[in-house]
Amino acid sequence: MASYDVLGVGNALVDIQAKVEDAILSELGFDKGVMTLVDDEKQRSVLHRLNGHPLNCCAGGSVANSIVALAEFGGSGAFIGKIGRDDVGESFLRDMRDIGVSVDLEPTDALRTGTSAVLITGDAQRTMLTNLGASVTLDADDIDETMIKAAKYVYVEGYLLTGEKTKASAYRAMELAKDNGVKVAFTASDPFLVNMIRDEIWDLITGPVDLFFCNEEEAKSLTGEDDPIACAATIHDHAENVALTLGPKGSIVMHGGESFPIEGVKANAIDTTGAGDMYAGALLFGITNGMDWRQSGHLASQAAARVVSQMGARLENKFTQEEIESLSKLG
Repeated sequence: MASYDVLGVGNALVDIQAKVEDAILSELGFDKGVMTLVDDEKQRSVLHRLNGHPLNCCAGGSVANSIVALAEFGGSGAFIGKIGRDDVGESFLRDMRDIGVSVDLEPTDALRTGTSAVLITGDAQRTMLTNLGASVTLDADDIDETMIKAAKYVYVEGYLLTGEKTKASAYRAMELAKDNGVKVAFTASDPFLVNMIRDEIWDLITGPVDLFFCNEEEAKSLTGEDDPIACAATIHDHAENVALTLGPKGSIVMHGGESFPIEGVKANAIDTTGAGDMYAGALLFGITNGMDWRQSGHLASQAAARVVSQMGARLENKFTQEEIESLSKLG
């Protein structure tokens, strides 16, 4: 009997969110709406520039956000990552445990805990400046087979494929999952990653990955198709399950040779931070807690719409049990 619905393996970061004017992005020299990796010195200068802005801080990272979402829906989640031996790392641990997530995070003295400065402009675009910090030290030896065995799904983020050690941890997690009959979910993470390692991602999709998460831009880059439905069908030819998000237009869920178009939910978007992470967490909660794929897609769509209507990647207005049960009855 599995102890965890989902075990996440990913970057352990603390998100530092702030509303800013477009002029600040221009001043800092960053492209709007994308994630940029920055070094310690640059991150310090960015955070210094945010002095005087109201800041919202919480445990983050792509897969970590999804595991938090799953836990807040009532699912059982666990997370493996790497933090520094510092106050920021302690806040990450405390935040995750307060939500009910089991964590295996061995602190390192080598680097500080990673941070992601999330700059949100008036058009709801989020520009992420990420300093991975201690996350880059996650390696294969950090993957606990006991935790893998205890999960229904292992969820791995594509960002881990950008470093030699972190890539080894991702492959080790997937290998142990397959050895122990545990399903593997994987997220493309970012269009730049797909463009950089397209063939490797295809190898994963046709190999150990049982459920592949991607957005429209990532899917188009991966397949070379222009139509999202064609993208989803092409990926589904290789992957057992596919969840392709389309922003406000909804999503496409593929399972068992069937396509389930999921409608978009109207929302007054003020911050798109974590929309994809919330979608993944909600869908993973659904499929590991008795919902079928269509019902899980509807829940994920509703959750993503709700999270973009507020600041930050955590739901302020959480779903009630009645709302979840109502969505679980959809045909």
